[in-house]
Amino acid sequence: MPYIEIKKSLYYEILKRLIDVILSSILIVIFSPIILLVAIAIKLDSSGPILADTPERVGRGGKLFKMYKFRSMVENAHELLRENPSFAKLFREYRYGSYKLKDDPRVTKVGRFIRKFSFDEIPQFFNILRGEMSLVGPRAYYPDELREQQKNYPKTAKSVKIVLSVKPGLTGYWQVSGRSEINFDKRIEMDASYVRRRSIFYDLWIILKTPWAMISGKGAL
Repeated sequence: MPYIEIKKSLYYEILKRLIDVILSSILIVIFSPIILLVAIAIKLDSSGPILADTPERVGRGGKLFKMYKFRSMVENAHELLRENPSFAKLFREYRYGSYKLKDDPRVTKVGRFIRKFSFDEIPQFFNILRGEMSLVGPRAYYPDELREQQKNYPKTAKSVKIVLSVKPGLTGYWQVSGRSEINFDKRIEMDASYVRRRSIFYDLWIILKTPWAMISGKGAL
């Protein structure tokens, strides 16, 4: 996918990567008891793998990557929504609701809990260590989501290209702003605004605001 690069200094890029590696490594150790408990709870609650088996996401430069998440839904939930005729109405609601569902019947009991406090996002620390994601950045979108939403909101094309010039983030501006339940056009504009404004201090401000977003259940990790 094409992208528009908003250049930042080499100093920013190097320091941002160092912060990503150091903080994600520390947080993996801190969250290790939660990682173990969540993994056990998922296996006891429903059949299927511990990690979600979802399609690849769009990363920096439009490259696809596998994003790690704890499974919060029934097995094969992604295919179930798109291919099972009994879910056709729900799929239409999903597509026209900016790829979000308020009451998703595919979510498991444990899934509801770990989603509320963003525990399902913890495995993404490993994506950060691999260099596929950053602690702070735009949302990691599905390819079909970007294609469909740009048809619905054609004026977002430039913002999408700006967003794809950087790594997606575990947390971001719109998640901590208290405006996580917004349509694609507003969300992608906020993501593009972050890309234009990004700096080490801005990233640290977002990181510091993230714990409250987690506790309140209003944002990603």
